[in-house]
Amino acid sequence: MRIGLVCPYSFDVPGGVQFHVRDLAEALQRQGHTVSVLAPADDDTPLPDYITPAGRAVPVRYNGAVARMTFGPVSAHRVRRWLQEGDFDVLHLHEPVTPSLGMLALWIASGPIVGTFHTALIRSRALQMAYPVVRSSLEKISARIAVSEDARRTLVEHMGGDAVVIPNGVYVDDFASAEADPRWTGTPQAPTVAFLGRLDESRKGLPVLTAAIPAVLAVHPGARFLVAGHGETGAAEAREALGEHAASVTFLGAVSDEDKARLLSSVDVYCAPHTGGESFGIVLVEAMSAGATVVASDLGAFRRVLDGGAAGILFRNGDSADLAATLNRVLADPDLRRRTSARASAVVRRYDWSTVTHQVLTVYEMVLAGTSPDVRVREDPASVRAGEPGAGR
Repeated sequence: MRIGLVCPYSFDVPGGVQFHVRDLAEALQRQGHTVSVLAPADDDTPLPDYITPAGRAVPVRYNGAVARMTFGPVSAHRVRRWLQEGDFDVLHLHEPVTPSLGMLALWIASGPIVGTFHTALIRSRALQMAYPVVRSSLEKISARIAVSEDARRTLVEHMGGDAVVIPNGVYVDDFASAEADPRWTGTPQAPTVAFLGRLDESRKGLPVLTAAIPAVLAVHPGARFLVAGHGETGAAEAREALGEHAASVTFLGAVSDEDKARLLSSVDVYCAPHTGGESFGIVLVEAMSAGATVVASDLGAFRRVLDGGAAGILFRNGDSADLAATLNRVLADPDLRRRTSARASAVVRRYDWSTVTHQVLTVYEMVLAGTSPDVRVREDPASVRAGEPGAGR
C-alpha cells in the first residue's frame, strides 16, 4: 500500500504530533508499506529520507503552546507536487482543521482520506473560527481517528460527526529494555525524580513542580530532580524560583530519544505536573514502559492512560502542596512503586505500535473498501491560491 502522511507541525522543533507521525510511518514501513511524510521544515533540516520538507514554518500561539506551521500559496504548491508524485492509495491527514499542510491537502485532494485529530480542548475559538472554512471539505474525510476520548469529544463538540479512538503508539520494548544510567539512578537516600517537557510552556507544569520541591526536600533531603526539555527562559525562571534549592535540580536540556529512554529507566519517579491541554500523555506511556513510577496531575486524559490511577499516582491538578505530599508518599514506599510499575507494565501493551498499527491499517482497509481506488488531485489550483475553502471539491 502507498500511504501519504501529512504532519501539520514543524520538524525543526518536534513535539508529540511529529513523533506520532514519524513512528507511525516507520511502523507502517516495517510491515512492508511504502510511506511518505509531508511536514513543515527548512530544506536543510536533517530528516529521514521518507519525510519531504514543505518549507519554513511560522510560530503561532495555540492551545497554550507555540505551534510551528506553514500555509499559503507556496505551501499549497508543495502539497500539490507531493500528492502528484506520491500517487497514494490512502492519504492520512493529521490535524486537518489546523491551518497548515493538512488543511491544504484536504482542499486539494480527494479519494481515500483518513483524518487523525489530536487536540483536546474544552473551548476553542480557533476551532470555532476554522469550522466554517473547512466544513464542506471535512465531508471528504472517509474515516476519522481521535487519539483519545478527550480528542474525540473535542471533535464531536466543535465539528460534529464522530471518530474511532486509536491511541498514540509507543515502542514499548525499546523503553523496557533501555539500560539505566548511573548518573540518573536513584538510591534510597537520594531518590531521583524526572520531568520532561518544554520548560517555557506553562501548561507543562514545571512551575507546579518547582513550587513542590522544597517540601519534598524537607522530607527527602537527598532527592534529586532531573529536568529535561527545550526552553532556556523556563529553566532560568525555575532556577530563580528555586533559590537555595536549585542545587538539587539538574537541567539536562534537550535529550535524544535514546537518552530519554535511559533517563526514564533510571529514575524512581516520573512526574507529569501538566495543567491542561493534554489529549493523551505519550510521555506517561513511555515512562510506564521504562519502569518508572508515574506521578501525574489528575487530568482526564492522564487518568485514562493511568487506568484510573492503578497504573500511576494522581494528584490534584495545579496543587503544588498535594504534589509534594504525593511525591513524599511515593518516594517513601518502595512497595507502592513496585506494585504501580507492575500494573503499568501490563497496561502499556495496549499502546504498543504493534497493536496501534493494526488498528490504523484496519481503518485504511475500511476506507479503501468504500471509496474510489486512489487519491486524486484537483487540476486547477486557483481556488487554493486564493484560499477558498471549496478548493479540491
